[in-house]
Amino acid sequence: MNRLVQHLLHYLTTLTLTSCVFAAAFCATKQAFSADSTRVPNIVVILIDDMGFSDLSCMGSTYYETPSINKLAASGMRFTHAYSACTVCSPTRAAVLTGKYPARLHLTDWIPGQMSNKTKLKLPDWNKQLNLEEITLAELLGAHGYTTASIGKWHLGPPECEPTRQGFSLNIGGNSKGQPPSYFFPYERNGVLLPGLAEGKPNEYLTDRLTDACEAFIEENQSKPFFLYLPHYCVHTPLQAKPELIAKYEAKNAQFPGNPQHEAKYAAMVESLDQSVGRIMAKLDALDLTKKTIVIFTSDNGGLVLREITSNLPARAGKGSAYEGGVRVPLIVSYPPMIKPGTTCDVPAISMDLFPTLAELSGAKYSHDIDGKSIVPLLEEKPDAFAARPLYWHYPHYHGGGATPYSAMRVGNYRLVEFFEDGRLELYDLAHDIGEMKNLAQEKPDLTEKLHRQLIAWRKSVDAQYATPREAEPK
Repeated sequence: MNRLVQHLLHYLTTLTLTSCVFAAAFCATKQAFSADSTRVPNIVVILIDDMGFSDLSCMGSTYYETPSINKLAASGMRFTHAYSACTVCSPTRAAVLTGKYPARLHLTDWIPGQMSNKTKLKLPDWNKQLNLEEITLAELLGAHGYTTASIGKWHLGPPECEPTRQGFSLNIGGNSKGQPPSYFFPYERNGVLLPGLAEGKPNEYLTDRLTDACEAFIEENQSKPFFLYLPHYCVHTPLQAKPELIAKYEAKNAQFPGNPQHEAKYAAMVESLDQSVGRIMAKLDALDLTKKTIVIFTSDNGGLVLREITSNLPARAGKGSAYEGGVRVPLIVSYPPMIKPGTTCDVPAISMDLFPTLAELSGAKYSHDIDGKSIVPLLEEKPDAFAARPLYWHYPHYHGGGATPYSAMRVGNYRLVEFFEDGRLELYDLAHDIGEMKNLAQEKPDLTEKLHRQLIAWRKSVDAQYATPREAEPK
């Protein structure tokens, strides 16, 4: 589909969505906005880049210091079995914004991905952008009366697919790149600046600068519903942190010379991230918006274990792998009028669930099919009203984190992985083996076969693309 036709379809789709939403919800929305603003909540989604589920002290870490995120978790619900839609970033970001599996979008790797003619399997012709005809969460909420902003990393395609073409009225810091050129001003490389950040001051830190922009957006829009999407670049490489925080963690490492050393720069970046969350929550408090705001904190994939930057233990491996460490992530949801403070949930949830959850809580209506499921019953501590469902992953690519083309699924406590190079199946019982050390495929052949058939059927239902055998080289 050429871009002109794609843009036209996107315009018509958005226009239709806007008209339908306002026609169906005008009276209820007007009453909610004027009579009881807590019924139409503000929304803040904080999406971290490359943060593993065990990189927070509220998730069990005894090394990283995250008091502000701990406080956020204490104010709401912390999910202990939360997942990203993919083992790398761009597909998960697309899933958050559309509620659809990356396999359905055919956006299955980080953009532009790793291309090689030396791999055993040939990669599919996958989609290297979030197509404009997809309805994003920003478009849905914008049609429902929300002011929308994307402040931070975008990484979902070329300039014609940037945030302002996908429903966001404001874009600061987001472009086609997957990592910042620098965390210190001027945030540029080879003269290419991050949008909206051309002005700055010496030694200004990117995480702080994005937080400044968030505070300004909240202040400016405090009297009306807003959707703030904050996809931090932090804690993605390059490992660059404030010198005083690096020194703090180097000193902390020196106190335990007999233990494995942690990466001080990474820990310092985690603390800067925690300070950002604290500032945003303080701004909501100062403007008396906390009880009117849903705050979601999560990550786009597991932590990066290459070069021993972090660890996802007790989960196996990390970003770019086929195992739990690549997709197990933190998920915290705070909304004081509804969610009981200090609660936890062990029911699995995944990135696509944010779209229908926020649609339900905001009252925004949609009529197209998605893959996510609203977790409102879980937030209300009504797990019996939330039917168990399998979760799926599909990654027909290669990655330096260890992944070769694979699919996986989780149902109940069992996780099945299928590797396409050799057809190998691995089955794990996560209730007793979160580290995925004991392959039960031979011990439980009937269950393995049943889940494998289910996985194949799911791939067919989403029209998944495959990595295929290369043709024999001519002699």
